[in-house]
Amino acid sequence: MTNSMSTIPKYVEGHGLLKGKSVLITAAAGAGIGFSAAKRAAEEGCRALMISDIHPRRLEEAVAALKQETGLNEIYGQLCNVTVEEEVQALVAAAEEQLGGVDVLINNAGLGGQKTVVEMSDEEWHRVLDITLTGTFRMTRAMLPHMQKRGAGAIVNNASVLGWRAQKEQAHYAAAKAGVMALTRCSALEAADHGVRINAVSPSIALHDFLKKASSEELLAQLASREAFGRAAEVWEVANVMMFLASDYASYMTGEVLSVSSQHA
Repeated sequence: MTNSMSTIPKYVEGHGLLKGKSVLITAAAGAGIGFSAAKRAAEEGCRALMISDIHPRRLEEAVAALKQETGLNEIYGQLCNVTVEEEVQALVAAAEEQLGGVDVLINNAGLGGQKTVVEMSDEEWHRVLDITLTGTFRMTRAMLPHMQKRGAGAIVNNASVLGWRAQKEQAHYAAAKAGVMALTRCSALEAADHGVRINAVSPSIALHDFLKKASSEELLAQLASREAFGRAAEVWEVANVMMFLASDYASYMTGEVLSVSSQHA
């Protein structure tokens, strides 16, 4: 690929987009979009941050890494499986207490996989939808009453271009992400009555360790080649758009799904 944009751009420094705000992010341990969003939130000046995950050791390591890399001390971790309502309620309650109220919620938890429709079991279908779509619903339902009571707040959901585009062996994941888009639009109208904004990002391909393990090198190279810049997105490039939607710069945006993809039209 000779496209000059195939080279990774310089990491963008923080500009105080979230100065004074508190942020809660689900599934933020590890090296994916969630962790990058947490790091970006701290770099953008948030006053306090809580991240959740289902892996205790990875969560503990992520909190320590974020504190070391960003210098923000007010960073907390809370175990949460978004398929369990009691854990979702406990996460929101802990975040509300420890952060002094949540200004920004980023719903990042999701699960993918590769399986044709005829080979897919009910269990595989339900698991992907339960984590990716219903988990986003549970978090939104638990968080909205607090934000609505304050008359302010922003929720950013992580969708996918597969909510719009077709790809083999992705029926469950694509259906779940299309659902996230619809949930975003409908819940945004309800939340707008109370001064709360809900938007979503829709990444195409963003390379991180989990994706590399879940997909073949050939498939990832094929998907990256379709992008106008001739490369996959960096996870922080997706996180940057999340920061914009979470910030006051997006004060008149709600119910929107922003594509974070350079794929050819």
